[in-house]
Amino acid sequence: MSAASSPYTVITADSHAGASVETYRDYLDQKHRALFDEWRAGYKNPQRKHIGSKKHKNWDDAERGRDMEAEGVAGEIIFPNTVPPFFRTSVLICGNPSAKDFPLWLEGIRAHNRWLVDFCAEAPERRAGIGLVYLNDIDEAIEDVQWIAKHGLRGGILLPHVPPDCTHITPLYAPELDRFWAVCQDAGVVLNQHGGTGSPDYGPYAVSLPIRLVETAFYSTRSLPHLLMSGVFERFPKLRYITTESGCAWAPEMLAKLDRFWKLIQTGAVGEFSFPEGVMPSEPPSDTAKRNCHYGASSPSPRELAGRHEIGVERILWGSDYPHYEGTFPHSRLAIRHTFHDKPEPEVRAILGENAAKLYDFDLEKLAPWAAKFGPTPGEVSVPLSEDEFPKKTHTNAFAR
Repeated sequence: MSAASSPYTVITADSHAGASVETYRDYLDQKHRALFDEWRAGYKNPQRKHIGSKKHKNWDDAERGRDMEAEGVAGEIIFPNTVPPFFRTSVLICGNPSAKDFPLWLEGIRAHNRWLVDFCAEAPERRAGIGLVYLNDIDEAIEDVQWIAKHGLRGGILLPHVPPDCTHITPLYAPELDRFWAVCQDAGVVLNQHGGTGSPDYGPYAVSLPIRLVETAFYSTRSLPHLLMSGVFERFPKLRYITTESGCAWAPEMLAKLDRFWKLIQTGAVGEFSFPEGVMPSEPPSDTAKRNCHYGASSPSPRELAGRHEIGVERILWGSDYPHYEGTFPHSRLAIRHTFHDKPEPEVRAILGENAAKLYDFDLEKLAPWAAKFGPTPGEVSVPLSEDEFPKKTHTNAFAR
């Protein structure tokens, strides 16, 4: 079989895993196990009804393997999903810890990172785990980055957003974080941010969650302008950044807007505001983004990828968001056909797997036998969905028309 006709090697840039609450206990030291027992006695899962029926997919290696075979997915980049010790809800939606919560939450994310090392070791050629850090204490964050790199979590780190109400945490554009960026660059870790995170506290009102949902897209991508405009990637040019499960259709307009402001600010004054010389990086933000930034376009519809050439095909990664309801599971093969049936094969190979392999250091040769057995073929993908093939009940945007 020629390389051109061989099945696609699919790597999802957006999957989720985590241990059960009880399992995490084994990854704590003795002191914190005693504290864990006290916490566990009063903890109740606030989402039991919503996610209880499939929570085991986060850690059940055998079932996860069967799902991947059915989906044709050879490799996965793994974000967190479950509730670590001392947390009140899932680590992805809980926000940054308060000064009071930070000491125990730090132990909780470190327990998750230790578990994730073992989980990835069960299939090292197929899994790239993303370690957790918090920025409440920069020295502790640096220690965690170094630990994550040393222990082979080649997915890198989940970089926290810093929403406007988190005044106790240094904003990402502050010079005080340069020593953190320097360590990230030296360690070679990928900086990941994830959709659905970064929102402020909307208060205890009935409409708080709906409003948060409406504004999620803004807060999920808010950090990218902060990094670009503050020159982080200019000072640390080897940093690699990706925002995942935020789509990519927004990127051209955002980058064009940043370029316009960059040019205006370079003049020294905008309206009644004046700016010191050198406040902006030396090149337009869009140029920097083409070198340092990537986009994990989870569950993309055809329209989401319409501007892929302007963004750069080599900068876009496909993701399934497994095992979330809003992801493509269990219809990933259909979703891939719907989005990619009319795309050139080299572009499909890049977005479905090659870009992820390059960014997260997967060995495509090691994945090739698995892909040959389970991966979708170019012939399969090139067939558009018939009307009766569109899933009737699904939360994903992948099948938008």
